[in-house]
Amino acid sequence: MITSPGGRRRGAVPSSVADMDEQRERGRGGGPPRWWGHAPPWREHRAGEDREGEDRPGTGGAGRWPWRSTLLVTAFVLAGSNFAAHQQTGDRTGLDLFARVLLVVGSVLLLWRQRHPVLVVFGTATAAMIYLGAGYPYGPVFLTVALACFSAVVAGHRRAAWAAVGMLWAGHVLIGHLLFRWLPPAHDKAAPWGQELAVTAWVVAMVAVAELARVRREQWARERAERAQAARRRADEERLRIARELHDVLAHSISVINVQAGVGLALLDSDPEQARTALTTIKSASKEALGEVRQVLATLRTPGDAPRAPAPGLDRLPELVEQAAGAGLTVDVRGTAPKLSPGADLAAFRIVQEALTNVVRHSGSRRARVRVEVAEADGVLRLYVDDDGPATGADAGGSGNGLAGMRERAAALGGTIEAGPRADGGFQVLAVLPIKVPPLKVKEDR
Repeated sequence: MITSPGGRRRGAVPSSVADMDEQRERGRGGGPPRWWGHAPPWREHRAGEDREGEDRPGTGGAGRWPWRSTLLVTAFVLAGSNFAAHQQTGDRTGLDLFARVLLVVGSVLLLWRQRHPVLVVFGTATAAMIYLGAGYPYGPVFLTVALACFSAVVAGHRRAAWAAVGMLWAGHVLIGHLLFRWLPPAHDKAAPWGQELAVTAWVVAMVAVAELARVRREQWARERAERAQAARRRADEERLRIARELHDVLAHSISVINVQAGVGLALLDSDPEQARTALTTIKSASKEALGEVRQVLATLRTPGDAPRAPAPGLDRLPELVEQAAGAGLTVDVRGTAPKLSPGADLAAFRIVQEALTNVVRHSGSRRARVRVEVAEADGVLRLYVDDDGPATGADAGGSGNGLAGMRERAAALGGTIEAGPRADGGFQVLAVLPIKVPPLKVKEDR
């Protein structure tokens, strides 16, 4: 029989992984821009981040219009086309009112590029094709088509964007090599094929950039979903860990309090001194439970802080023996615990604690045995917790999660739990835990 040295404070619960991750992300300096992991900057208006519509208060992100960028593009297209007309005097038809109307129409259509990307990409391509068919000078007229194609591809309308750009390219080829005879300017000649190659390269580059943006946007969305799923998984795991910790921390002390309260009530009149002893045990157990709860709450309030005391391990088995003795249970401990990692040591301690708590709650036996065996050849630690029974069959007021919690603790380390009645009428819990726990391979969130 092992007697307890006693008096040591129970260990602190490991801090919240999810909260630590959140603080680390918030406190990391020089990180990615604020839109990283949410959406590309050209789509931030969906989340109310777009600043172009600030002159329209009261509207949400999806209801704002890209006025500023459209005005800038319109001014650039008009100025650039006017400059190009001066450079191509005699080769192309000069800019007139109709040409400027086509340029303005193609630019103004960009206001709807986020609401109706398909119509806009076909509209700008049609305006550009009419502009070229009328013999007006080459210039930034293609910019509106590029922006419309970009918006359509990013919005998911790839085929429509390809069809519109292909229509413009085919129209340019027909105009430059077949229809030029009947179209202005007069006495025009067929376009050189080198020019067609340049136009083709420009079209391919425009589509490639748009596709690259679409792929990157989908990658951002996928990474954001993966991070959200990982955060939910960490939160679920953290909730389970906290539930197990609270259950294991409180169940043992509350069971001792319950047993001693019954003893105190039964002996209050006949043996006041024994009742006083029971009340003293209740006070000690409740103080222990309050300390444990404070430490759990402290780690939840201040995640990342160093624990105030080391986490409990198998070296504190004598304390469990003493507490069990306070509940009227005699525990024999045999074997010596090996040096374990902190996580494995805590899991082994909690498993033994929960097994003894179940004996106090559910067994009619007032004697239990804990056996610690080390199988170095197999690299495992075996913990046996036996009682002689029989089961009381009475409702002990537990949550019914004790065995489930033990299995979860063992499974987290790659171990197993076997629990069931023995042939002689008792009950046995066998925990098999690896002595050396392999490091977890965690994929870093990008």
